[in-house]
Amino acid sequence: MPLTDLTLAECLDYRAGQPAPAGFGAFWSRTLEEAGRTARPPRFEAVDAGLPAVRVSDVTFTGYGGEPVRGWLRLPAAPVGPLGCVVEYLGYGRGRGLPHENLTWAAAGYAHLVMDTRGQGWSAAPGATPDTGGTADGSVPGFLTRGTDRPDDHYYRRLYTDAVRCVAAARSHPEIDPDRVVVTGVSQGGGIALAVAGLVPGLAGVLPDVPFLCHIRRGAERAVLPPYTEIAGYLALHRDRAEPLLAALDHFDGLHFAPRATAPALFSVAMMDQVCPPSTCIAAYHAYAGPKELAVYHYNGHEGGGEFHRARQLAWVRERLGQDLTAALGPEPR
Repeated sequence: MPLTDLTLAECLDYRAGQPAPAGFGAFWSRTLEEAGRTARPPRFEAVDAGLPAVRVSDVTFTGYGGEPVRGWLRLPAAPVGPLGCVVEYLGYGRGRGLPHENLTWAAAGYAHLVMDTRGQGWSAAPGATPDTGGTADGSVPGFLTRGTDRPDDHYYRRLYTDAVRCVAAARSHPEIDPDRVVVTGVSQGGGIALAVAGLVPGLAGVLPDVPFLCHIRRGAERAVLPPYTEIAGYLALHRDRAEPLLAALDHFDGLHFAPRATAPALFSVAMMDQVCPPSTCIAAYHAYAGPKELAVYHYNGHEGGGEFHRARQLAWVRERLGQDLTAALGPEPR
């Protein structure tokens, strides 16, 4: 798997130099204000996942357009005091999966809220949230061209709004400390986490892992594998729509959320990534306004650092949120 983008030294020197679209801040202020007006209290319904050490709740909260969005909340069985919380967004095609999956953060003593991804859930894990908004008129399979050249109608306007409301749902839970919330995700999830970092104040940390949806214009030209190739596929047919489509996608680009983010962040990048070219990820890292660190995996593709990087994330989150070992391990036996 060869290098297909810039070298690490070239990436570290590269700057995108791409301004946010006019009205970017107003667009998102209006979007989130509308979502706040339709929001209802989230529901947390306990489910039996067969896990004595972890309590699982089926979560329903109000997302974009007042529509219900699902998720799983996993809590240590015996928490003591308000918990730090990790809110996780999922990679392209993934849904929230099954209640007994993805237990690392709860096992480490944190609350862990996984957001389902509307309209997705066809690849590695099933979902439970339909995408009822907008239309796929003229789009190629996937989501980057769902909404084409109207930012108001674009799929990612709906998904990013869901993601912001998900943090609000986590902060409303009585066992979660609203000041100790970290957002994370891999690939698409990393791009969503970066957007949330620019839209939600007061986060305790951000973990964008090989993030997608950063420097989208460059990704459309450089990526070898999907999803960015959806853009090239669409424009190969609709030759006259390049600028309107790319201008719409600018409203969902991590490059423009990063300068608005202030929470500490740990980014990761893989230098042989053919899905999210490393120059796109590092461009967002350069633009990020808060304290930041970058983990580089030189010989990896889109899998990035995998569980090796997860170990680094666990240490990084523990440093910022602390870790209640009573919550992680449960009470001592009598």
